[in-house]
Amino acid sequence: KKFILIIMNKKLSKQKKFINDGVFFSELNELLSRELADEGYTNVEIRRTPLKTEIILKMTQTYSILGSRGRRIKEINGLIKKRFRFDGKSLEIYVEKIINKNLCAISQAESLRYKLLKGMVIRRACYGTLRATMESGAKGCIISVSGKLRAQRAKTMKFIDGYIIHSGQPAEEYIEKATRHCFLRQGVIGIKISIMLPWDPAGITGPKKPLPDVVTVLENKLNL
Repeated sequence: KKFILIIMNKKLSKQKKFINDGVFFSELNELLSRELADEGYTNVEIRRTPLKTEIILKMTQTYSILGSRGRRIKEINGLIKKRFRFDGKSLEIYVEKIINKNLCAISQAESLRYKLLKGMVIRRACYGTLRATMESGAKGCIISVSGKLRAQRAKTMKFIDGYIIHSGQPAEEYIEKATRHCFLRQGVIGIKISIMLPWDPAGITGPKKPLPDVVTVLENKLNL
């Protein structure tokens, strides 16, 4: 008797595929955040094709990772292949530079964290970050700093400027959020930044879709 074994690749259901993609993105983002925190890393974009996987790193500065003959990006490529078990040529990494880093919440949170680590006064550091964000064209910004700021008792300080929304679908498209932790001698200080992006029809500095409550008044057409 001959037994013919037919092995079929079971296709993942849509639900499991979304879960696997989300877990992969979260682990990759955490890995890159730890490795490239000092080199201006902000976010990652993943594009999948049948033959390869493309990973696009969004950085505030590209020289640190592309300089010295691409040694650093080769290290990151090897690290990702070893961690997630990619084949030899099935992974490609690209680097994209952010046009306006002052409108990126992650970049501003990292900048504020370094200011606090250097010993700058909290109010001065927060107001400087807030002013730089608003001067770059943001609609609004909220900076929240919590922890043992001055005395032994922990408290929260908020710095707000401009107009910002908190609910609905536009909040998902227009609001950028970031959270960072600053380890000081007196304890851990938490930093939260929310930036409301401006409307941009070109989709470069902000969403293409305008807010739903924006009213545009058109001029009357003359009947000739």
